[in-house]
Amino acid sequence: MPSVEQYESAMRRALEISLNGPAVGTNPQVGAVILDSTGLVVSEGWHKGAGSDHAEVMALEHFAENFPGVSLTNHTAVVTLEPCNHVGRTGPCALALIEAGVSRVIFASADPGDQSSQGSQTLKDAGIEVIPGVLLKQAEEQNRVWLRSKRLGRPFVTLKWASTLDGRSAASDGTSQWISGPDSRADTHSRRANADSILVGTSTAIADDPELTARKPDGHYFENQPIRVVLGESVIPNNLRLFNDRAKTIQIQTRDLNDALRQLWAQGIKHVFVEGGPKLASAFVAAKLVDEFIVYLSPMLLGGPNMALGQIGITSIEDAARLEVLETKQLGNDIFIRARSA
Repeated sequence: MPSVEQYESAMRRALEISLNGPAVGTNPQVGAVILDSTGLVVSEGWHKGAGSDHAEVMALEHFAENFPGVSLTNHTAVVTLEPCNHVGRTGPCALALIEAGVSRVIFASADPGDQSSQGSQTLKDAGIEVIPGVLLKQAEEQNRVWLRSKRLGRPFVTLKWASTLDGRSAASDGTSQWISGPDSRADTHSRRANADSILVGTSTAIADDPELTARKPDGHYFENQPIRVVLGESVIPNNLRLFNDRAKTIQIQTRDLNDALRQLWAQGIKHVFVEGGPKLASAFVAAKLVDEFIVYLSPMLLGGPNMALGQIGITSIEDAARLEVLETKQLGNDIFIRARSA
């Protein structure tokens, strides 16, 4: 029987290969590794996206191809997410593992889906040993967008802004290009490419006429382009750059943020990257709808009235929105901060 250290090593490998799958779309990134009775990795797989084989099935198929006729008795399947328990575009992974004859299944995160969860119970009922929660913290962080969106039943919301050290997002005359440096802007574009949608308000769409695409530093476009979402009741001209053919664009004509997120969720969007101005950013913060903050701090001072955030419903220091800093790094001359509500 493999050791705890071997299980954790296998889970780290499963988490690593899960990143081969697409970061966007309705399905999670999942990796699977199969260990023999000594703890040696003998097969692995990952989910390639909606409609394709799940990670466990790919790993089982690779094992069958490489070890024809060899039994999986005394073998262990190590999976980043609890094996699913429902029939969707593909069959249930729990049943595939049972039919394959594995003796043990180890997973990190429980599946939060209403229909797909409880695969671990199905495995136990079939006499398979199940060990949950291995490297749970790492798995939850890596798959945080999909997991939180499934648990909340709405898209995961990332709010991004760039500001000076004194908290300004623009100079007094309204100019803001560029507060952040080229390294920060490149980082933003890579994050756009890993989101299902990018959202701005009608004011930003009209005033700035942004293209809202994900581009590489050399000017070429990333393969994945997020859906461009314009939020607000104002009519926007159809000759704006965000109506070019680089990506799909939709307008949600409401000021109700919860309603907007419901509409996006109904369209299969699990991750919204909000890049609107201070008014829209403040509205999301005030409504407590931000799951993750991405902030680029530039070492400059502007003064004046154009703050990155406006009123968010807080009047006392006792009521301050406390954040947990998850990551910091230097990008050129800028400081990158990733945080979430504490």
